[in-house]
Amino acid sequence: MRSDKQPIVFCDFDGTITDNDNIVAIMKHFKPEGVDDIIQDTLDRNISIREGVGAMFALFPSSQQEEITSFVINQAVIRAGFGEYLDYLKSQGIPFYVTSGGIDFFVKPLLEPFGIPEDHIFCNGADFSGDTIEITWPHPCGEGCSNECGMCKVTVMKDFSPDDYFRILIGDSITDFEGAKKADLVYSRAALTEQCEKLGVNHVPFHNFHDIIQDMNLKSSQGVL
Repeated sequence: MRSDKQPIVFCDFDGTITDNDNIVAIMKHFKPEGVDDIIQDTLDRNISIREGVGAMFALFPSSQQEEITSFVINQAVIRAGFGEYLDYLKSQGIPFYVTSGGIDFFVKPLLEPFGIPEDHIFCNGADFSGDTIEITWPHPCGEGCSNECGMCKVTVMKDFSPDDYFRILIGDSITDFEGAKKADLVYSRAALTEQCEKLGVNHVPFHNFHDIIQDMNLKSSQGVL
């Protein structure tokens, strides 16, 4: 790790910026017929994340757009310290990017109060013009990733060369793991911590964003950042 690199942060949304996974919350609350089998196939990796998420939302009629959006916005909780963390990064001149497997119709409204530039938010889209909800994939896997991620964190990170950037990834689940393997430093929760421990990926477990501020301050004082 070299202190002359520019630190840069790539942060997951569901279960990371928010306390819970909003896609899971939608499925548990509305329980569309057939969703349990799709969820299990996705978790078991019988189907890709992209295929699984697309199939889940295709179970909903587009007419439920407002109902689903209202549900997510009303139940989502932003993780403690997130606003302070953004202020900290700004004070240190560290760029911050949201790299989310979530959907724009709930990701962007929930992030709006924090003033994150539009071009720093990477997530999937949704098309409500048909009979059922269609998920769109503006940031698919490119060269170097064939996991059908949907929103590919590896592809986003590739635009920031490891020769020039000290790449920090923050996440909580297996959907963050391919990006975690490319990062110089990982702040992890839940399933991502387990995966990092299993394969020896450099990581620091965290509970809230205050923990990350504290650790980054420590690493800065040590010349790591």
